[in-house]
Amino acid sequence: MNKRNNRIQIWMNDAELKKLTSKVKKSGLSRESFIRSLIDGAVIKELPQLDFQEILKNLRQINNNLNQMAMRANTGGFVDAHIYRENYLLLQEQIGKIIRGLY
Repeated sequence: MNKRNNRIQIWMNDAELKKLTSKVKKSGLSRESFIRSLIDGAVIKELPQLDFQEILKNLRQINNNLNQMAMRANTGGFVDAHIYRENYLLLQEQIGKIIRGLY
């Protein structure tokens, strides 16, 4: 970790401080980390809502189910591999979109 020896003091009016505090709280970062991230040019987004976590959990469970189907299909030959592969890739793409939308 970088050793931080320099201190900066900044004055804000009530509205500015309220806005900063709100954005920091929504980001889940400390005030210091939030400001350092802005200085580094990061685009800071709000933490995902709990609903998102549940959706992501469900998508991962679907993915797990598809993997189990594939294992069964490999032993018994009951699933069309091409259709399974298309669905698996679509699921992975959707999970990626959700994650990229957050971070």
